[in-house]
Amino acid sequence: MTIFSFLLFTALASGLTWFFTRKDEAQSSDGFFLGGRSLTFPIIAGSLLLTNLSTEQMVGLNGSAYAHGLSVMAWEVLAVVALVIMALFFLPRFLRTGITTVPQFLEKRFDRTTQSIANMIFLLAYTFLLIPLILYTGAVGLISMVDLQALTGIKEYTTLLAGTVVLIGVMGMLYARFGGLRTLAVLDTINGVGLLVGGLLVGYYALNALGHSQGIGAGWEALKTGQPDRMNSMGAEGSEVPFSTLFTGVALLNLFYWCTNQQIIQRTFGASSLAEGQKGVLLTGALKLLGPLYLVLPGLAAYQIYQGQGLPNDQAYGTLVKDLLPQHLTGFFAAVMVGAILSSFNAALNSTSALFSIGLYKHVINPAGSEEQTVRAAKWFVVTVAIASMLGAPLLMGQDTIFGYLQKMNAIYFIPIFAVVVVGMLHPRVPAFAASIAMVAGIVLISVGYFVKPVADAIAAANIHGFHFISIVFALLVVFLLVMGTVAPSATAWQIKTDNNIDLTPWKGAWWAGAALVLLVVGIYVAFAG
Repeated sequence: MTIFSFLLFTALASGLTWFFTRKDEAQSSDGFFLGGRSLTFPIIAGSLLLTNLSTEQMVGLNGSAYAHGLSVMAWEVLAVVALVIMALFFLPRFLRTGITTVPQFLEKRFDRTTQSIANMIFLLAYTFLLIPLILYTGAVGLISMVDLQALTGIKEYTTLLAGTVVLIGVMGMLYARFGGLRTLAVLDTINGVGLLVGGLLVGYYALNALGHSQGIGAGWEALKTGQPDRMNSMGAEGSEVPFSTLFTGVALLNLFYWCTNQQIIQRTFGASSLAEGQKGVLLTGALKLLGPLYLVLPGLAAYQIYQGQGLPNDQAYGTLVKDLLPQHLTGFFAAVMVGAILSSFNAALNSTSALFSIGLYKHVINPAGSEEQTVRAAKWFVVTVAIASMLGAPLLMGQDTIFGYLQKMNAIYFIPIFAVVVVGMLHPRVPAFAASIAMVAGIVLISVGYFVKPVADAIAAANIHGFHFISIVFALLVVFLLVMGTVAPSATAWQIKTDNNIDLTPWKGAWWAGAALVLLVVGIYVAFAG
């Protein structure tokens, strides 16, 4: 029954995707990378949601909740504020310039060198961090969820992990190789519905189990009384997400992720109009408010069920699904999880190929290349990156919580790029050389703080949390850029120029919807402050 429901949902999602995109054009850059700039707000919201809701979220964030409690909900709840800022501030500027990638914006704002540096940073980070991590967490989740060790007869965990990574990688590579962004966006939307339903079902069954089949109300009471010290939205100073970091590093990482992360916001660049893009982003924010129900609650329940059994943090979610869901629902949810894995894997590959083709192929390798040659080169680059990621994914075994590791590593390149983008938008005289220096210097400073032992020890001895440390680096970069904009300003003040044919009229309800979402975030934190 598990296998049957898995195959049924997978076939249904694939068939519907083919039906809705069979006449789409994906031989041009806009068609392949931006879905022909034709995406409407439901497609944008569904695609944004599922691109984010990959296994590093489902497996990783629930693993962090299993290890550290409710305070890790910050990664979901604060994302809503970042999405509001994206809709109201960043998206109008990005769409007006008609860009396909964030480095392309940096080229228009600064120069080709700045664009090339940002391009290489994104390419290296996606190839050696993000995509391997998507494959790794996906494999870990599936192995636990459907008990692949028993199903395949492979007892050696490392061998099974490597085989599962390769299987997922090949499937995702084929999807990304033969489709464009609209194909991926439609598949995202279909799987997004399944993921929301499946994720909420896991939370329901977990609470029902804690309440000994007396209902979810009894389960919720059992959860609160069973671990009262872990049911606090305000993280203690020793936790993975202390409350004070919500205003420093955690806020900055959320802002970069939802406002300037190529893998995520490429969906919004394909909007058919600014209003559609804003509605899609804000709808994503509303849906993110439900995130803790399926990205944190199951991890909390798993702790209460499995505590003391030595279950690794990042295996908690898959084990919970396998133990609590009926077989037919396990198969359905496994199919949804595969869809989530493929979605984020494809999104990262599609963004990587866009960065390669537009940033390197068209500028360096073959400037005279046709649209068809550019798309063909991008598709073959996808194959190369996918293979490299499949080789690197199994090396991630052994981390305490994979989600905490991801945020720490992300900061190395998130912070410098975000500083340059923000200051570049706000200060028209910051020179290009300063932006290039800031990106390189930021990566060096954070890497030294992480990996040079005497420096890392000094930071720890001063009781400076890692998230506070990266915010200090961010502040230093901003000050440097502003000083350079004053003492060595560019010859001409930059002015944003319209280079897009879509309707750039804002949605009239954007500010009201944004304000309502921010108030809901504050309300959630107050409600769970203990």
